[in-house]
Amino acid sequence: MKKVSNIYTALCFLILYAPVAVMILFSFNSSDSIFSFDGFSLQWYKSILNGGEAVDTLINSLVLAALSAVISTVVGTAAAIGIFHMKHKWIKNATMQVTNIPMMNPDIVTGISMMLLFITVGTLIKANILGFGTILIAHITFSLPYVILSVMPKLRQLDPNLTEAALDLGCTPMQAFLKVELPAILPGIISGMIMAFTLSLDDFVISYFTTGASFKTFPTYIYSLVKKPFKPNIYALSSIMTVAVLVLLIISNVISARGESSGKPAKVKKQRRTRKEAQE
Repeated sequence: MKKVSNIYTALCFLILYAPVAVMILFSFNSSDSIFSFDGFSLQWYKSILNGGEAVDTLINSLVLAALSAVISTVVGTAAAIGIFHMKHKWIKNATMQVTNIPMMNPDIVTGISMMLLFITVGTLIKANILGFGTILIAHITFSLPYVILSVMPKLRQLDPNLTEAALDLGCTPMQAFLKVELPAILPGIISGMIMAFTLSLDDFVISYFTTGASFKTFPTYIYSLVKKPFKPNIYALSSIMTVAVLVLLIISNVISARGESSGKPAKVKKQRRTRKEAQE
């Protein structure tokens, strides 16, 4: 049974990552053929340095992802703290359910609904507002739930007695937050920001419906080339994006793992101290 499960897992990984491996392989092809590998070359990676529309759209995607990640992290962290400190449990649960709607909704539904919203607003003010601003708002909207879900577990792990002790020692609520709560939930904040960045970087459906002709991201640019012959420099750019996202996800998992491991010893020490005091 174990061998069957291992074979099944290997097949799943093969189906998932074989296309990515082929793309990375052909990004090093010495010719522009997409059917045969004629030799190893770095010419397509060197051609990226010359710029062009592909590089410009990649820069657009990076700027958009960075801005949406920072804004959604700030807003999402504040929202998570506010939800966590809600006194009524039913209000807290209802707020969490509403917060998760953008995450559970199909991307095409979110994209079309936000496009209709922006078009309606543009009609009212008699202007075409589709562009960088609208796509930024859309990316912040679908990134917020992931940031909140990353920060909320860290808030639940936080010992409330530490904040109360800081307040008793003369700290203001803001100082207590910056010196006690923020360092404790920082791994969750960083994980949420990395998740928001990667989600924004590779999003296509919502970006396609909420952007205008004045601003184009890398995924929408690739979609515009579907009916045209592909150049291997697109493979090179896509390979760079794939590796970058993989590195970010590894960093996010490492930070989360370190945050969990650092929290466990404190809990164990507290339990041992409580047992010892009870025995005495």
